[in-house]
Amino acid sequence: MENPGIVRPNHGRPVPLNETVTRQMKKMPRQGSGPELRLRRELFRRGMRFRVNVRALPGSPDIVFTAVRIAVFVDGCFWHGCPIHATLPKNNRRWWNEKIAVNRERDRRKDLELEELGWISLHYWEHDEVDEIADEIEWLWRQLR
Repeated sequence: MENPGIVRPNHGRPVPLNETVTRQMKKMPRQGSGPELRLRRELFRRGMRFRVNVRALPGSPDIVFTAVRIAVFVDGCFWHGCPIHATLPKNNRRWWNEKIAVNRERDRRKDLELEELGWISLHYWEHDEVDEIADEIEWLWRQLR
């Protein structure tokens, strides 16, 4: 277990309880979730072409339509604090509250940065219906083309 007296730089993020938590969090996939892949398949089926996880843009959006400047994020209920499905672990609850709050604030900040660059930022929850999301994105995409 890590020595709690050691202070590590955390760049504004809460510091995990111990190295075990740190290792577990580093193993979590950051892209290509099931809901994201289903949405990508549906958009592609509709003839829409896009880029994925564009690191040059704030927040590395999950799906990017460069010609019309639309950035799409498929947010996980747990990590982004979904008001319907989010639950917090019982262990170290205060830390998790802080972690999710920091994630949500980062999302807002990245949306503002995208907006300043002339992009439209769209967020959907992992539990949203793929067809409904695709309908909305396709409508906007067609309006901006």
